[in-house]
Amino acid sequence: MSESVQPQHPHVATEPTKRVATVRALWRLREYAGPAMPAFAGSMAAALVAQLIALTIPQVLAQIVDGPLAHGDAAAILPLTLLVFALGTVEAVLYSLRRWLVVGPGTKVEARMRNALYAKLQDLPVSFHDRWPSGQLLSRAVSDLGLIRRWLSFGLVLTGANLVIIVVGVGILMSMNWMLGLIFLVCSLPLWWAGWKFEGQYSEKSRLSQDQAGDLATAVEESVHGIRVLKAFGRGKHALSTFRAQAESLRRTEIEKARLDANIWVWIMIVPTVALAICLMVGVWLAANGQLSVGELVAFFATATVLAWPIESIGFFLAFALDARTATDRFFDILDSENTIVDPDDPKHLDRPKGELAFSGVRFRYQDSPDRFGDLLDGVDLVVEPGETMALVGLTGSGKTTMTALTTRLYDVTAGSITVDGVDVRAFSREELRTHVAMAFEDATLFSASVRENVLLGRPELSGDAPAVVAEAERVLTEALRIAQAGFAYDLPDGVDTKVGEEGMSLSGGQRQRLALARAVAAKPAVLVLDDPLSALDVATEARVEAELRSVLASTTALIVAHRPSTVTLADRVALLEGGRVTAVGTHSELLRESEHYRFVISSLEDEERRGRHREGLDTRPASPDVTRPTTTRPTEFEREEAAS
Repeated sequence: MSESVQPQHPHVATEPTKRVATVRALWRLREYAGPAMPAFAGSMAAALVAQLIALTIPQVLAQIVDGPLAHGDAAAILPLTLLVFALGTVEAVLYSLRRWLVVGPGTKVEARMRNALYAKLQDLPVSFHDRWPSGQLLSRAVSDLGLIRRWLSFGLVLTGANLVIIVVGVGILMSMNWMLGLIFLVCSLPLWWAGWKFEGQYSEKSRLSQDQAGDLATAVEESVHGIRVLKAFGRGKHALSTFRAQAESLRRTEIEKARLDANIWVWIMIVPTVALAICLMVGVWLAANGQLSVGELVAFFATATVLAWPIESIGFFLAFALDARTATDRFFDILDSENTIVDPDDPKHLDRPKGELAFSGVRFRYQDSPDRFGDLLDGVDLVVEPGETMALVGLTGSGKTTMTALTTRLYDVTAGSITVDGVDVRAFSREELRTHVAMAFEDATLFSASVRENVLLGRPELSGDAPAVVAEAERVLTEALRIAQAGFAYDLPDGVDTKVGEEGMSLSGGQRQRLALARAVAAKPAVLVLDDPLSALDVATEARVEAELRSVLASTTALIVAHRPSTVTLADRVALLEGGRVTAVGTHSELLRESEHYRFVISSLEDEERRGRHREGLDTRPASPDVTRPTTTRPTEFEREEAAS
């Protein structure tokens, strides 16, 4: 479309506000993590108590060294040894409890966030999906939310517990010997400086890495969906080279992340070791001078050993938190996206729609379309009477498809109005509007579900198990397949219960179009909008479909984009779209007699149809040469979209 194909990835926050923004970004998760916070708090408490018990064990060791071992009282060692064993057992049980408490609640948080993201994607307008590659959305829905779950269940819990333990542990060290404790504390200060620098550099690389992973997912998805095209044109190696270039960019970013991570780990490993070495020398000197007992010295270093993991984990959990912050930003990129097509506060309702469809002064341009191109639709006026079939004819790029997309508010008009039975389509809820107006597209999209489920997609009331509902569903399905000449569905391996595969790619183009047409017919709308839904059919099948469609169109208002002259014969009247406006309306015969441009358009369509019949071996007459298009100063829809992109 005319909007940018690639999303504008939000830039990383500027340096002065980044640290505040990290806390603020993660704080936004409370909306989804709130119900699980008691479990997270309980898990954090279990981890905290377990580590406090670990800090208690060195004190027991000091009692053993200064007591029974110093006095040679072997009998007194056993009770203290059993106490150490009991404390260790309780510590292990608490660690198991910590994990058990967060497993279920963490997955529920992830599920809530994923459901919210999917609901938002369903609610956002088509213009949003025109902008965003599917791989970017997929990476946010899967990998980013998984990362956030792991951080909440593991990173957040242990970060909180470890910070408390570091403070308590340093306090214990200071109480045991203020000189050794002060040396340990001062020697650890470079860690905080290194962590401050690390956060400033790692955030940007983390965001870039996750965005590149989304782009890579898009490349994989596009190559899988387009595998037939790549093989047909022998472009597999080209696609592979493009993929390799993207993968190499991601690899370089990951290496840069690893380099930053390695740098912080150098500080994390060296600083505590240096601190312990200095404390050991000073401690031995103090013990030799009688200012510190051997038991106290053993307890000091045992306590410092317990603090080793919380201190060493600082870099890991800091990187983890920054990755989670980036994932959170990417999640809210979608949740914060503005939906410009929304339901009205007080929606209108039609109990028995007649099906009058009217365009009044309709103007439309794609978002961000350059001003020099003007409006694609430039004041369209057209009325389709209830029960009437109107064919919409025009040259390629005249805006026919755009005009049909406006009827169901896939896009909203820039100016003017579209009404159903005199009610502006913007006054309906989107759900109700799309029950009154159904569409079948030229590019037929099916879902990875059964034929039955695809055809009855627009009839949710027929999904029940009651005998009457099942019977009605079978009747509607049979009639829709008959009208669309989709009887081939009964010959599939499992009949109409056969799953058609992702996007229906296991079927031919004509089969997909017929099932999409059956889906539109089964919806029983008041207004049926068909965007050249028969383009992939052979002439004989098209003729049979058109014959069956006449029975449906006799009682349904229909707007049909016609790319073949044979499709025009279905219509009661024809509207000619030229230069963004409807310049003529009448029967096929009237327009042939009165409009030179209509004769040119029809001759172009006839020539294309004759070429198609030649390809199918159904017409032995020579195809006429390409008809030269009249000169026009108005850019086509295609030209507008290309320029805006």
